[in-house]
Amino acid sequence: MNIANVLTILRIVIVPLFLMALFTAGGHDTNWRWAAAALFGIAAITDRIDGQLARKYGLVTDFGKLADPIADKALIGAALVGLSMLGDLPWWMTIVIVARELGVTLLRLAVVRRGVIPAGRGGKLKTLVQSVAIAVLLLPLSGGFATAGMALMYVAVVLTVVTGLDYVAQAARLWFGSPGGRRAA
Repeated sequence: MNIANVLTILRIVIVPLFLMALFTAGGHDTNWRWAAAALFGIAAITDRIDGQLARKYGLVTDFGKLADPIADKALIGAALVGLSMLGDLPWWMTIVIVARELGVTLLRLAVVRRGVIPAGRGGKLKTLVQSVAIAVLLLPLSGGFATAGMALMYVAVVLTVVTGLDYVAQAARLWFGSPGGRRAA
């Protein structure tokens, strides 16, 4: 157990607390929405910090490699489903993002014996935009702020699809080998 793994566990523990805050008082109470947004923000920040600590100080563990993506998907998935259940986010957006995340996870598992598909800049940007969009949509704001949150979510959906297609291409290259890329054994 190290600080990076403790932060990952903390993020997993925050998810049900976040959901309780989000749905308390019918899901649209101003104070509870601020609380839900704060919990989401804390969890999102721990994602950034635990990864940096793990890489910088050599704290990468098998547990962290497994638990970190689970914590990320649990947080983002819970927020998207929660917002859709409350009518604050169209279900199609939630379905596209969740389907992409599940698909990429399955692709990674399918090709793991042939190589690892690392998280690229596009995937990191996608996660950042998703997180900011969700945070804005969680806040009890209206008018231009609510419009900005939806605009960011549209950008997040586009990035989600584009990076998902990139993962499919990377998985295909690993599975079938790139032309001329095979080496003699």
